[in-house]
Amino acid sequence: MEHDLETFRAETRVWLEANCPPEMRDSAQGEDTICWGGKNWAFTSEAQKTWLDRMAAKGWTVPTWPQEYGGADLNRAQDKILTEELQDMGARLPLQSFGIWMLGPALLHFGTHEQKLQYLPPIARGEIRWCQGYSEPGAGSDLASVQTRAEIDGDMYVVNGQKVWTSYADKADWIFALVRTDREAPKHKGISFVLIDMTTPGVTTRPIRLISGQSPFCETFFDNVRTPRAQRVGEENRGWDVAKYLLNHEREMISGGGQGLLGGRPLGAVLSEISDDLDPTIRAEATACEIDTLAMAMTLDRYKDQAETTEIGDASAMLKYAGTELNKRRYELMMKAKGADALAWEDGEAERWLRTKANSIEGGTSEVMLSIISRRVLGLPG
Repeated sequence: MEHDLETFRAETRVWLEANCPPEMRDSAQGEDTICWGGKNWAFTSEAQKTWLDRMAAKGWTVPTWPQEYGGADLNRAQDKILTEELQDMGARLPLQSFGIWMLGPALLHFGTHEQKLQYLPPIARGEIRWCQGYSEPGAGSDLASVQTRAEIDGDMYVVNGQKVWTSYADKADWIFALVRTDREAPKHKGISFVLIDMTTPGVTTRPIRLISGQSPFCETFFDNVRTPRAQRVGEENRGWDVAKYLLNHEREMISGGGQGLLGGRPLGAVLSEISDDLDPTIRAEATACEIDTLAMAMTLDRYKDQAETTEIGDASAMLKYAGTELNKRRYELMMKAKGADALAWEDGEAERWLRTKANSIEGGTSEVMLSIISRRVLGLPG
């Protein structure tokens, strides 16, 4: 087995060296370097398109997915090696998307074979961009209180309602959404998980302008939107099962899965560029933070191995809380080291620091995560 893995590593290294364009080897992780894919995606360079096309053809945009759904059928050990080799050469991820991080795992678990064939390969190739329709004006942390309703009309649903904080909805091709299909059932029981084409008549989006001037979040409105019932994932009125499963993957992603919050250069290297004469207290805090980062990375790795045979379930709340709080510590230290200079908006440091605050809200607030940990992991009274 070990010999087979070493052979796989050698072959992977050779393939990446031959196929990764030099322009894609700069370890860049900024918003302006990400490839989100989608029908309307504009590649920033020919190299970015080439890199995506080659990796998608290899099945390495979603390496652990089955080949018939656009993946490469890699096992966990092979996936680790591929990730290590990509990081060692400083390669950018060829594709990032909510389809890969969230919808894909849910479809693999709950979708029909026909749904998997229809939706997964386009995700793997970067042809369809998805957004998430969960939060509503009256249903954020209490997600099961969604009021967007879907009424049955023959083989169609007629959807009416509003979603909010829908990331990149104005740029997405499709949305996966929670809708209420039984208004009389208990709130966790009357929800369904449906897939809706964003070009369907009645779907509109309105970007939410932030203090930065950017608008990554949107309000999304559904006015008599007709969508086939065949685009429901899982059983009718059992969408909460799908939602919980997807949330576990979202929380893992936010905590550090995929490229993750803990990716990028070591904190010590970044701080050394700021000053050769940093305050000893900051250096000590940075060392402690880096040790915790390594421990967190090992913990994530262990849970990913565990997920091969069993669901990690509520443990995702621990990962999400620890990962987001750790990332906030990293950026607080960077801001402290730079002092007043860190507040300059132009270099993006202040914006990234502010963005870490949102990490502790999205996917479930830190307070909600602590509540889940206390009640469902530690078994403490509610």
